[in-house]
Amino acid sequence: MDALYPRLLVSRFGDCFRFYDAVLPKLIGAHRMKGDEQGPYANWDLGEQGVISLLDRAAMAAIAGTLDLAGQRPPAQDALMLVCRVDEVAAAHALALAHGGQDVAGPTDRPEWGPTCRTAHVRDPEGNLLEFQSY
Repeated sequence: MDALYPRLLVSRFGDCFRFYDAVLPKLIGAHRMKGDEQGPYANWDLGEQGVISLLDRAAMAAIAGTLDLAGQRPPAQDALMLVCRVDEVAAAHALALAHGGQDVAGPTDRPEWGPTCRTAHVRDPEGNLLEFQSY
């Protein structure tokens, strides 16, 4: 049985698929188990555990009966952030940007979070917030 893992509901499935398919193997060694950039679903595992999956937002809306809510946006502040521990924050940040990520906050020491904590923040092609961190 998989541990709890996030499933991102995305409108730009192909862009998000290419981003995660390029970034996850190099950052954490996750491998794609199912799906391709055509969607509507893809998932990546680390060993035998699920790490993350993508699902086309419209496909989920059809299942949930919420197609009539299309175009409505959540609050302006983020409600979710994916956090990924990495060996080299700057390298992870650069890798994400090279594969379509958008810069939010470059590599920064954060001693107030821990004496050796370092972070960087990016958005995936759908706008989801990611944090790369090392301790």
